[in-house]
Amino acid sequence: MAAVPVSQLSDAEKGELLCTYAALILHDDEIEISADNMNKLISATGAKVEAYLPGLFAKLFKDVKVGDLISNVGSGGGGGGAPAAAGGDGGAAGGAAEEKKEAAPVEEEEEEAMDFDLFD
Repeated sequence: MAAVPVSQLSDAEKGELLCTYAALILHDDEIEISADNMNKLISATGAKVEAYLPGLFAKLFKDVKVGDLISNVGSGGGGGGAPAAAGGDGGAAGGAAEEKKEAAPVEEEEEEAMDFDLFD
């Protein structure tokens, strides 16, 4: 959201952003994240959101630990690496990859021998 100016956000996006910030502020102050507390905080800023949004966000954060969400934000990238091969299997897999690399140039030579050109 940092790359998009707030003036370019739709009203729905602004409401979701306000509720998200309200939930983070309440969590930081160790206050229960409830629809009432979110409404109080949002109305104190002078902003307005759709009536259902604070309740929806309160239900979301009821079963989710906000601290866990915050700590996991930077740890998502990439889905992890592939597991390492077992001791004896590593050499066999490497040999198969080498065979595939050697087979590719043979196919190119066969295509050149056919003298086939799509645009002739």
